[in-house]
Amino acid sequence: MKASWLLGMAMMAPAAPAAPAREAAIDRLMRPYDGDVPGASLLVLKDGQAVVRRGYGRSDLEQGIEAGPATNYRLASVSKQFTAAAVLLLAQDGTLAVEDPVRKWLPSLPPSTDAITVRHLLNHTSGLLDYEDLMAKPYDGQISDAGVLALLAAQDRLYFTPGSTYRYSNSGYALLALVVERASGVSFAEFLHARIFAPLGMHDSLARVDGGPGVPHRAWGYSATADGWERTDQNAYSAVLGDGGIYSSIDDLARWDAALYDDRLFSDATRAQAFAKQVQVASMPEATYYGYGWRVDEDGSRQWHNGESIGFRNTLVRWPKQRLTVILLSNRNAPEPYGLARRIAALWNGAA
Repeated sequence: MKASWLLGMAMMAPAAPAAPAREAAIDRLMRPYDGDVPGASLLVLKDGQAVVRRGYGRSDLEQGIEAGPATNYRLASVSKQFTAAAVLLLAQDGTLAVEDPVRKWLPSLPPSTDAITVRHLLNHTSGLLDYEDLMAKPYDGQISDAGVLALLAAQDRLYFTPGSTYRYSNSGYALLALVVERASGVSFAEFLHARIFAPLGMHDSLARVDGGPGVPHRAWGYSATADGWERTDQNAYSAVLGDGGIYSSIDDLARWDAALYDDRLFSDATRAQAFAKQVQVASMPEATYYGYGWRVDEDGSRQWHNGESIGFRNTLVRWPKQRLTVILLSNRNAPEPYGLARRIAALWNGAA
């Protein structure tokens, strides 16, 4: 059944209805997510207003629960912007520095990591081995961030000299969560709640820990099979927090997006570091760079991060000069939504 349009949010001024042509175009683009299938939640923010705020399909097929604006999805690697933000808040406080050797905070790492700094972890230039490749196959249970550290501590070797090149590293972001814990004296989940989620009113967002608070309005992940859809919500990597273990909703992410325009969390200098072109990622089909937890294009006009884990595909894309953001969260293994988010954005900015 077609979901109704829900415009505006209590935290923002009411938005004018989307133009009928835009509404029809979005209906066509989002049709694969609608109905009795794993769904998605879509938010378009323009000039601080929610011009589209809508759920499609189901967050829970077994219970027949519809996806909506409050549905919480596992963000997967969209989580990395929050891990980086936690580190940058501690740097802003003067508690740590991005040039700190990582072994200052995690001394169990081997001598080969002596030259790795916090900065190298933030921008994926550390050369750390991928923890997924070091895990036993099959792996018994789920690995944690501390388990990632234990695996890396036993490997006195790197892919390359730290700082010499870019290689996307989930290992690095798992270690960053532990750096946050060592520097702050509280758990990563507690730090995120106290310093980011609670101050911004992101009351349903959390880093999910077994035995900790449950995920409200939780979406369950699914993968397509020959017979339909199979619940595939967790795997051996799903308990690692720093690289992808945060749950959030489009409503809460609207609050996060708003805070990236002002000084509620970050100074101008801190925000500039996060969105700077710290290292080049690719040159084709366009020049792209990695900041701290964010990808950016050549002129800084587009900022984004995608997230992919078993049963979930997500994207958050911002055009800050146009005050335009598209967030698309889904609880299925395909398709990858970044291109779709850009096509939706093009309905407002013409060339996304």
